[in-house]
Amino acid sequence: MVNLAIIPARGGSKRIPRKNIKPFLGKPIIAYSITAAIESNLFDEVIVSTDDEEIASIAIEYGAKVPFLRSKENSSDYATTFDVIEEVINWYKLKNVEIVNICCLYATAPFISSSLLKESFNLLENSKFDCVFPAVRFGFPIQRAVKLDSTSNKMEMFQPEHLNSRSQDLEPAFHDVGQFYFFNVETIIKERKLWTNNTGIVEISELEAQDIDNEIDWKLAEIKYKMRLDNEKNSL
Repeated sequence: MVNLAIIPARGGSKRIPRKNIKPFLGKPIIAYSITAAIESNLFDEVIVSTDDEEIASIAIEYGAKVPFLRSKENSSDYATTFDVIEEVINWYKLKNVEIVNICCLYATAPFISSSLLKESFNLLENSKFDCVFPAVRFGFPIQRAVKLDSTSNKMEMFQPEHLNSRSQDLEPAFHDVGQFYFFNVETIIKERKLWTNNTGIVEISELEAQDIDNEIDWKLAEIKYKMRLDNEKNSL
């Protein structure tokens, strides 16, 4: 029985070409996820699921394994994260390897740390959750969010009952940051989805996360990463 880290990294990224191995502050961005997984000492194997020979070579260089190249079907724009995970699980089944827990880490998530992975795993185990992932608190109460009426183009509140509510009196809300999902294999395969009704989150700060969908996002992520390093140095 093993714990497995899976890093999906196909070669066909569209918005940022070769996104999964693009240099991020001097290293291929996928190296950060690989290093965090290895340094956590939580996993029997850290593997990269890819259809790309160059990505596979770089992954191996930084210590991951690439036991097989991903199928064409699961390398398309329509393949889901669950499809990729299931393909890996089925490959290990053929080798008679029973996987207990999996952490699916994204290749473009340089803010992942070994300590965050450990915290998430402990929460998964101690609270008996099906899945755990990191999340960031919304900076403004979502109960006071507004929208535009499609006909009049006037502003409307999603929840007008909170027009006069004080921000500090409203319940905090969080959003997934798309870094990783740590889950129990048996339950997730049965449910065929990563989020179940028994899912937990680990709260992280806005300085520990950044969506990277375009070149501006990329530069912002590098700035945030440098700021986090500076904060860590100053706290020593």
